[in-house]
Amino acid sequence: MDPAVASLGILALTTASAIIGQTIEDVETNIGSQSNPNSQVQLAPQMGNLHRFFNKAIAGEPFAYGTFCGVSGAITVAMLYLHLPAVIALAIGAAITTLIWLAYSTTAYLGRVSGSATFNQPVFLDMLTENLGPIAGHAFIVFFCITGVAYLMTLPVKGFAHPFPIPVIGMIWGMTIGAIGSAVGDVYYGAEAEFVHKKFGGGIPVASHGDITRKGVLGARSPMEVGNFTVKYGSPITGMAFGLIVLFTFWFDIVFEKWSILAAFLFVILLIVINNRLEKHAREKYGPYRRE
Repeated sequence: MDPAVASLGILALTTASAIIGQTIEDVETNIGSQSNPNSQVQLAPQMGNLHRFFNKAIAGEPFAYGTFCGVSGAITVAMLYLHLPAVIALAIGAAITTLIWLAYSTTAYLGRVSGSATFNQPVFLDMLTENLGPIAGHAFIVFFCITGVAYLMTLPVKGFAHPFPIPVIGMIWGMTIGAIGSAVGDVYYGAEAEFVHKKFGGGIPVASHGDITRKGVLGARSPMEVGNFTVKYGSPITGMAFGLIVLFTFWFDIVFEKWSILAAFLFVILLIVINNRLEKHAREKYGPYRRE
């Protein structure tokens, strides 16, 4: 088989894993309120707004996922040294890491929420038991996909064969997906899902801080409703952001070879121009926000 064709096939698999992993990461952190908008969840009881949200944000997304993806990578390498098939090794690494993630999520939720006891915020044990399952399921997929990306990067094929070990690559990519989840996905969680009872497009004035949406379709709003909201658009967009980074990172090396740096530089310039034109078009068409 042509080495370039094999590399492009591996690149397609790597990109797909990256998109799935990042999309699910955004959903998981939205369910657990571990992204940037968690500050609003933490502030709500202080403003007299008691809630039933799962809040495990004792560490931000980049550091938490960087650490745990590194752990998943280390366990996977240990399984590979036992001559297990790669898929089985990845699954075992992700499964063991998920168990540790569950312990982290439990203690983080109990500590984070009980810290608001001064403001009469109760700890709802049903929120703990009902959300640990979805958190574990989503986390397993993330660890499996991101560690899989790290494994594929070390394969001895054209454009890949990364010199770093799998745990280090996993840690770097884990921090990356955490940062992208905070930068891209949080817009749809913090600016929309948390304040869906506010007028759309009006921004979040200081007077509204902590006044989060606490009512759902039936009774109190649950973390799963936040996940259902963001998975429709915000999370897939977040996944595409990371997937395109992975795609173009390797695609230029495979296709353009020694001219890859120049091609990537020109591509970045093109993206800047497109972004500038798109923003100018939006501003000219819609203008600033105006009160009626």
